[in-house]
Amino acid sequence: MLKILQLPKIVDPRGNLTFLQNSSHIPFDIQRIFWTYDVPGGEKRGGHAYHTQEEVIIALSGSFDIVVTNSVGEEERFSLNRSYFGLYLPPMTWRHIENFSTNALSLHLSSKQYFKEDYIYNFADFKNKL
Repeated sequence: MLKILQLPKIVDPRGNLTFLQNSSHIPFDIQRIFWTYDVPGGEKRGGHAYHTQEEVIIALSGSFDIVVTNSVGEEERFSLNRSYFGLYLPPMTWRHIENFSTNALSLHLSSKQYFKEDYIYNFADFKNKL
């Protein structure tokens, strides 16, 4: 089930700190971490689903929208703009990311190492697998 995760936020006048730990804050063991940055205005990232991979996406800097589409084409939009919130995406969740602010930095925590065959890039194929 999709859900927003709230990560710990330690407030300090010198600057705030947020952290995460596998078993305490993320619903899977992290096997891969990647990030996107320098996304040109108007571009989209993603546009796929995973067969088995789980993912948490965090806006470390700036903001962006994650648009999740169900099998009948209905969209749900999640706007991320705080580094202490992450969106959990279970397997078989179609998504793309858009509306990146200047200097947006998205952090992706994955339950699997990169495996090309786990990706579903065609929405019709995605719908047929549900």
